[in-house]
Amino acid sequence: MSSGIVIAIIVAVVVIVLVIGVWMALRRRHLRDRFGPEYERTVEAEGSRTVAERDLRAREERHDDLDLKPLASTARRQYTQDWNSVQEHFVDRPQEAVGEADQLVTRLMKERGYPTEGYEQQLKDLSVEHGRTLEHYRSAHAVNARSGGQQTTTEELRGAMVHYRALFDDLLTNGDRPGQQRA
Repeated sequence: MSSGIVIAIIVAVVVIVLVIGVWMALRRRHLRDRFGPEYERTVEAEGSRTVAERDLRAREERHDDLDLKPLASTARRQYTQDWNSVQEHFVDRPQEAVGEADQLVTRLMKERGYPTEGYEQQLKDLSVEHGRTLEHYRSAHAVNARSGGQQTTTEELRGAMVHYRALFDDLLTNGDRPGQQRA
């Protein structure tokens, strides 16, 4: 084999390796951008970047199959009124208001087209478009789960309301952010 052929093969292999490396870096960047803090959380939970990225891609595929829809302006107004009512209940019945907030967020998720059976699956489905507010939902859900046994303080319940509000607002506005183009 001539040295020219050997050099051509080496160059071809180097180019292929570089193309694969660039493609993987772009894919990783896409996942980091799309999932926000949920990307690192998943990597840590899985213990492997490769396994985590496979999981995140599977979430994207499932998400693509969901029939998600934006809310009509009348529905947004009604949900806003419902939220205001829940907040008013907090003054006299903080524990019940947190439960109402959870139910309202779940109802909003369902109306947007998200499946609402199973908390863990809800997290995965929401993570694709709402990864930046998902930690709020986790925190609120944890307080709500403990509140039934009187194991929470009023301050924790207030915090849960703030956390529910973050996801609620994100879902209410269809996840849009100023300057963000939606596909």
